[in-house]
Amino acid sequence: MTDLALPTTIQSILDSYSELDSIFAAILPTLGEVLECDRCFLYLRNPQTQLGKVAFCWRRNQQIPIIIDSDWKLEPVSLPEEDPLFAAALRTDPSVYVEDVETASPEIVNKEFERRNFGHRALIHAHLCENGQLWGILQPCVFGQKRVWSEFDRTVVTQLESQLTPLAIAYVKAENEIFD
Repeated sequence: MTDLALPTTIQSILDSYSELDSIFAAILPTLGEVLECDRCFLYLRNPQTQLGKVAFCWRRNQQIPIIIDSDWKLEPVSLPEEDPLFAAALRTDPSVYVEDVETASPEIVNKEFERRNFGHRALIHAHLCENGQLWGILQPCVFGQKRVWSEFDRTVVTQLESQLTPLAIAYVKAENEIFD
């Protein structure tokens, strides 16, 4: 099912915007609407320096906590141990679809870590990877209730991963200016 086209609203953003900031700022609310989520954010990182930031975040309303940090920060050394989802992303495992943070296996989700840092109940932890390196994490999520992620949701996210990964890499390289 991954050969289907992206929803027109998402594809038109990819086709019509050229600035990376504009693409990311426009994609998140559109993805949130398409997936019927409460929040979508994009974490971008430099795999060489382990510097990262949540540069873009959309939320359905003001009651949903915003996750944004415009400064590049060193990822805590303990993060992969504390957060199994982040450890999976670093291994460039396939993206993870969590239907219920409260009942998910502790090997997949650290419930307390998720509560403390994010507050969501269900999420997609979409890994933006290339050549064995993690460049970003796209995270649509739902608050207050569990969510079964449909085949449609999975198809959209899988297609978007391949579209956003080169854009994430370009963004990180432009922001860090340390690559050849």
